[in-house]
Amino acid sequence: MSSKKRRELIIPVFIPFLGCPHKCIFCRQDRITGQTNNHVRAEDVTGLIEQALRSPKYKTAASREVAFYGGTFTSLQTGYMSELLGAVEPYIKDKMIDSIRISTRPDEIDAGRLELIRSYGVTTVELGVQSMNNDVLRKSGRGHTAEHTVNAIALLKKHGFKTGVQLMPGLPGDSCDIFQATVESAIGLAPDMARIYPAIVIKGTGLAELYRAGKYKPLSLDEAVSICSVSCMRLEENGIKVIRMGLMSTPSLLEEGEILAGPWHDAFGFLVRSDIYLKKVIPLLPAQGTASIIGIRMAEREIPLLRGYENKGVKKIEDIFNLKIEYIRAEGHIPSGKIEVDILG
Repeated sequence: MSSKKRRELIIPVFIPFLGCPHKCIFCRQDRITGQTNNHVRAEDVTGLIEQALRSPKYKTAASREVAFYGGTFTSLQTGYMSELLGAVEPYIKDKMIDSIRISTRPDEIDAGRLELIRSYGVTTVELGVQSMNNDVLRKSGRGHTAEHTVNAIALLKKHGFKTGVQLMPGLPGDSCDIFQATVESAIGLAPDMARIYPAIVIKGTGLAELYRAGKYKPLSLDEAVSICSVSCMRLEENGIKVIRMGLMSTPSLLEEGEILAGPWHDAFGFLVRSDIYLKKVIPLLPAQGTASIIGIRMAEREIPLLRGYENKGVKKIEDIFNLKIEYIRAEGHIPSGKIEVDILG
């Protein structure tokens, strides 16, 4: 039997802009998701599920979940919500699908709508929080306040939902300190999970207009990695799993001229995880000036994190400590998060 960890299978259903009462300054969901059809019907949902059932990943998955991404799900008319969720319901009853998750706004939920989605098997609700600073929210055209998020999380927990928060550093009016305050506020609300999406400038958005007018300066890639690294560590230290960092890569988003500026990288999450890993292992290395050549032995699965993107992690260590890393070897007895160092010169 394979020792590989069985993973959750997510069956994504994209509903870009559906139910959205505002067009946020940063948003182009059609380009981000790669889907221009936003009039999804029950048969579309059924087709996606049937396609997933034929996938080899379905048979080996630890659990299977249908996830409605984009839009503001709980702003949809109740009949339409029931149509989309009802397409999943037979698969849940037959135990072919385990659960459903949706995304929505903090100001677009109430007890009645939560009872409706719960009756169809929705177990997780992710909120587009973005910031817990009301000035940042206002400048970004969000149309809700931090207080809405506080109330929404409390209501979701009362109704027994798992909760997720989506956070976005680098919005107009934001700063490193302001975003870290957002992270601390989110920690205080104790959601089950979080996503961190640094703001990028996409053609056709209000943010693009501000950028072209010289009224908005996006984060650099290094700044975004640093902010997300600290934020991810704080969240996970407090039991809040960070399930994604950075926008997913789609062919439409990567078309020439779509991304105008900002910290876009198709391996952004890996950059952050590598940065976190280096922060943890650097204290385990010999003090500066005590070695000129070293070898590193460690758990095999963590070698990519130490090496970093294009081996930049190795270069960073060599520059900081003014030494050369002769080799990096895998050894099975070394636990996760630990390294052993051989001083060779």
